Amino acid sequence: MFFRAWNTAIGEMGYALSRLEIDPDFSDGESSPVGDDQNSPRPATLNDLEHEVAQLTKLGSAPHDRLKRVLPRRQEFPVSPVKMLAGREGNYSGRGRFSSADRRHLLNKYLPVKGPSIVDQLTTRAYVSQFSADGALFVAAFQGSHIKIYNAEMGWKLHKNIVAKSLRWTVTDTSLSPDKRFLVYATMSPIVNIVNIASSATESHANVTEIHEGLEFASDDEEGYSFGIFSVKFSNDGRELVAGSSDDSIYVYDLEANKLSLRIQAHTSDVNSVCFADEASHLIYSGSDDNLCKVWDRRCLRSRGKPAGILMGHLEGITYLDSRGDGRYFISNGKDQTIKLWDIRKMSSNATRTPGFRNYEWDYRWMDYPLRARDVKHPCDQSVATYKGHSVLRTLIRCYFSPEYSTGQKYIYTGSHDSCVYVYDLVSGAQVAKLVHHKSTVRDCSWHPQYPMLVSSSFDGDIAKWEFPGNGENRIPVTRSRRSRFVVDDSLIP
Repeated sequence: MFFRAWNTAIGEMGYALSRLEIDPDFSDGESSPVGDDQNSPRPATLNDLEHEVAQLTKLGSAPHDRLKRVLPRRQEFPVSPVKMLAGREGNYSGRGRFSSADRRHLLNKYLPVKGPSIVDQLTTRAYVSQFSADGALFVAAFQGSHIKIYNAEMGWKLHKNIVAKSLRWTVTDTSLSPDKRFLVYATMSPIVNIVNIASSATESHANVTEIHEGLEFASDDEEGYSFGIFSVKFSNDGRELVAGSSDDSIYVYDLEANKLSLRIQAHTSDVNSVCFADEASHLIYSGSDDNLCKVWDRRCLRSRGKPAGILMGHLEGITYLDSRGDGRYFISNGKDQTIKLWDIRKMSSNATRTPGFRNYEWDYRWMDYPLRARDVKHPCDQSVATYKGHSVLRTLIRCYFSPEYSTGQKYIYTGSHDSCVYVYDLVSGAQVAKLVHHKSTVRDCSWHPQYPMLVSSSFDGDIAKWEFPGNGENRIPVTRSRRSRFVVDDSLIP
């Protein structure tokens, strides 16, 4: 099986050597971006990121200094797999094995761009696609009340088919508990439902075959008050949930006490995304349609009642946030058609009042982004870097850091309204991959935490799996009108 074979190969680092022996696309002098032909020009650099996060990324995904040397006092970068394997066998590093950075340098060459094969197809929009933290399970949520959980290690066998309770419009978000025993799902209501997915039954129809317990996020004194929840996440210890809502608030729910423990009137518009900053769960990041990202420290929130800081830079509302997991850096996707990288040490205590820079009327739900707005810059932009090329329209499209294990978080990837998945280099800002298959908006996508595999979900109802090298299973029939291909954006080629 692909998973077991890959796992064994990674343990011995023999996979790279075997691919070099049988794959003519990789030569000893390889230096082109993964997924490109060797003769393809490299994408243009968009950012000149001279920041600590750039150095951390390079240190975490660069080979040992002695493995870079091909001749005395001469270094080669990127270092070819053949030379790295030879250096390991010759024990040039003095440790007799690859370090985690050496491993990432090899693995981040193998981007999941081959395919796709189809995991599932429904006749309704797919809104959510997420791997569990260990990659064993995969969750896909659809507008037509269905949430499907697949066992990714057992041939993508259906693990659980959940029919959602009291669905309003769509399933807006889902989250798996760290122990993979429970799943919560949110919709456009103040109730988040929790399901025991460790039960033996495959079919889970709300309160018919299994109980979907409703967790009430509205306060007792707000009976009848209605709002929708756009984002919900488990804490790292599985004891709490954090949620962002359409009533401009952040909610924290204590699962052990089975009650709402905190409500923060956080923004002046919808809170589209929230997440915990790190494993400690003291810091919470939030992004809103008021164009602001905010950082909340729960250790001093009750005494101050204000955010620890505010980050400005987006010209339009924020659709999603993803933390690097270190309590310092995160990224945000914005309706201004950009992803921004943030360092919370640059945050301000208050949002600066600036002269109006928007002189146009625009609604992302049904209008294209104005051409004259594409080159406008926020006068007080506090972001570290900006990434452009994808399209954020019609829905709350998501973006993420690539996995630490296999890439050292070297990349940023996102869905797009133009039906593609985009992958950017974190440091250079260059677009290194564009995955083309879907026929409608790609709202969500998820990169396997260990293997070169990415799964995308689209409003066309397809759940598509991209791999390297790909195992040929469930290929798209030749008779279908759509064709899949890997594309390099010509506009980025100098």
